Amino acid sequence: MSDETKAKVGRRDFLRQVGIGTVGAGATLATPLVGAAQADSENNDEKRKARYKESDHVKTFYRVNRYPA
Repeated sequence: MSDETKAKVGRRDFLRQVGIGTVGAGATLATPLVGAAQADSENNDEKRKARYKESDHVKTFYRVNRYPA
């Protein structure tokens, strides 16, 4: 009976240690990947320019899916 109790406690301790190690390793690996924030490089004219272009494939998509023209 005591052998079973020791084995169960050992398993639980092992899983706790593995969980703590995984969380610590994840935090350590994620830290160097974060870079410094950079400011937006577009000026006001570039920000306001038209970006959407209704090309032939867009028109075909609307026609096939029966969107109103």
